[in-house]
Amino acid sequence: MSDFWLYLKLGFYHVLDWNAYDHILFLIVLTVAYTFSNWKKVLLLVTLFTLGHTMSLFLSVYGVVRVNASLVEFLIPITIFFAALFNVFTASNSNKYEKVGVLYATTVFFGIIHGLGFSNYFNVISSNVSSKTLPLIEFALGVELAQIVVVFIVLLLSFIIQTVFRFSKRDWILVISSIVIGMVIPMIISNKIW
Repeated sequence: MSDFWLYLKLGFYHVLDWNAYDHILFLIVLTVAYTFSNWKKVLLLVTLFTLGHTMSLFLSVYGVVRVNASLVEFLIPITIFFAALFNVFTASNSNKYEKVGVLYATTVFFGIIHGLGFSNYFNVISSNVSSKTLPLIEFALGVELAQIVVVFIVLLLSFIIQTVFRFSKRDWILVISSIVIGMVIPMIISNKIW
């Protein structure tokens, strides 16, 4: 049972690690356009992200997929940048999420990229475990719980800003997405791939 809590906490703190806040930034831009009334869609998006994250982590840990770590570390802020840029260009468009299949597929793809970024570290910490399947599932549960916490905070802040302070939804999306873009551009520039 202690291993369960170990990997659950590892997944939880993987998302909430302030030294590697890229995961939080992606969740912010993924959910900033939604409200509590969209909680089912947001939960589905977050779960799809977790599935992509877990799938790529699983394939990488078992040696099915090998990707250059520098490339993955470059692609992670790129995925955040494009998700935020999408928000900026579609903030005024109330129909932007009508093509939900594209949104869901993109979210899974971004989860795959983010999962690959953690595979080397996961291999190191689980090196003494014979089967990594159960630790991967426990880790995924921790990731999902942490993502739900982040999403709840984003939705709560959105509600407060839009209801109490009368910020328009469009302006809220533009401000938050622009802040995230400003935070990821230095991450992209300072990447070792250059």
